Amino acid sequence: MTRSNNNRRSVYITAIGLLVLSLGAVFVVRSFGSSSGADGLLAGGKACEDPTQIQLATTPEMQSALEAAAKSLAAKGGKDGNPCLQFTISPAPSAQIARDVAHGADTRPDLWVPDSSLWVAQADDGESVPSIAVASIATSPMVLVGRRSNFGDTSSWLRLLAGSEPALLDPLNTSPGALALLAVQMERQKTSAADGQVAQVVVPLAQRLGSMAKPYTDVNALFGRADQDGSTTVVPASEQSFVKYQEDHPDAQLRAVLPATGTLSLDYPIVVTAKSDTEQADDAAKALAGELLSDGAAQSRDQAGFRDTTMSPLSGGRGVGDVTQLSKPTSAAIDTTLQNWTRLSLSTHSLAVIDVSGSMAEKVGNKTRWQLTVEAAAGGLKLFPDTAQLGLWTFSTTIGTDKADYKPLVPIAPLSKNQRAKIIGQLSTQHPIAGGGTGLYDTAIAAVRTVRQDYKSNAVNTILLFTDGKNDDPGSPTLQQAVQTLQGLQDPSRPVRIIALGMGPEANADELSTLAQATGGQAYVARNPSDLKNVFIDALQSR
Repeated sequence: MTRSNNNRRSVYITAIGLLVLSLGAVFVVRSFGSSSGADGLLAGGKACEDPTQIQLATTPEMQSALEAAAKSLAAKGGKDGNPCLQFTISPAPSAQIARDVAHGADTRPDLWVPDSSLWVAQADDGESVPSIAVASIATSPMVLVGRRSNFGDTSSWLRLLAGSEPALLDPLNTSPGALALLAVQMERQKTSAADGQVAQVVVPLAQRLGSMAKPYTDVNALFGRADQDGSTTVVPASEQSFVKYQEDHPDAQLRAVLPATGTLSLDYPIVVTAKSDTEQADDAAKALAGELLSDGAAQSRDQAGFRDTTMSPLSGGRGVGDVTQLSKPTSAAIDTTLQNWTRLSLSTHSLAVIDVSGSMAEKVGNKTRWQLTVEAAAGGLKLFPDTAQLGLWTFSTTIGTDKADYKPLVPIAPLSKNQRAKIIGQLSTQHPIAGGGTGLYDTAIAAVRTVRQDYKSNAVNTILLFTDGKNDDPGSPTLQQAVQTLQGLQDPSRPVRIIALGMGPEANADELSTLAQATGGQAYVARNPSDLKNVFIDALQSR
């Protein structure tokens, strides 16, 4: 933030540059000052001899409103106690500015208008978190957009997402994507949804969307997909973006709904990001907000699809009407949700190792443990995207080459249609080995070595180890020796974790936990093998 040269002449409203962003969009950077207009675009009045220069970055959809406010403020500059200010307004995605500020970029603005205050804590540069000068200049609630047929159970965000094909904007780079995930978490205060219920929706969603070469960032493109005949796509988005899409596409067959639990909203704060002269920046923010929140600006704000700061419904019956607001997430909740998404969306490089010892032939109801395991494994495959890599072994004492306790069946490879068919085909032809024991320790060690040999640095490298018992191979290492060997194989920079999945009453939870923890992994036990689907979900969450 600087003072202008005293010889600077009148204020102008003119494009001074083009900012080409990573999204591929081109935005005009404009300057709005506080003296009478040499270009004739501003109202007359006494010139400000030395206006304060304010660099302002804004979320693109708010640019027009800020330009109008800056122009109005400029026309009053130097009169009736109004400040002499010259704003240079640059549009950029909120996540980009948060990263720029956090990393100490030279392009750091004096003021920043993100679409959501959730980004403010993300802009911590290690010295200070930017301060919010104005809590909100407009609002827009989050809604779910799709064809009417896709909205069955609207009781909660979780049920709506579970009953449709969600197309989620990138949560790490867009506010609507992040707020949709946060809404699922915040509504749990009302629904008391269990961790497992949330995971059954979020984990497959993260796996599917995280595997995409390019995450979704264009909400209008998603609206277009959702509007296709027969589409089951539902798009979490802001009401403002939906209203503007409706205006531009009057024949669209889309509707917006609010879950009964309530919603979160975009709140458009004005944030001080200046490194120095922060009081001047704060004053400039409040002066600009005075224009934006004036009665004269109300109509244009409404026409642009934004609500006021009290969340009053839009005029003309547009949008979704009255809303119930969910509790605002804390900074800690935001960090946890985004970190979990990052972890869950990583690709998978895994080896499934399944017990075929004699005890797997025991019946649970009308099916054997092996049959239930095969069904669970087939269902679990559906949780993985095609880009995940998975292979298959079985194990029981001396079933492999040279009497090894394990038998490789399908090498690790991407889950193409052919790879999935190979895995299912092999599972369908296997059966429990009569009299076969559980060669758990040797198998675990061999599996870790195999995955380490083909380690993928851009994926989570794991062994999914299924068993219904405990090690009973008399020729194997002891548990302590197995743990020492597994610990010796570990490289913190190239982790390979065992995720142990125990089934039935004979599964030794302590033994499995000891083995898994030696690799930084975890163990889960389903006393009833029919619960294996939930165990699969838990395993994916623990990566």
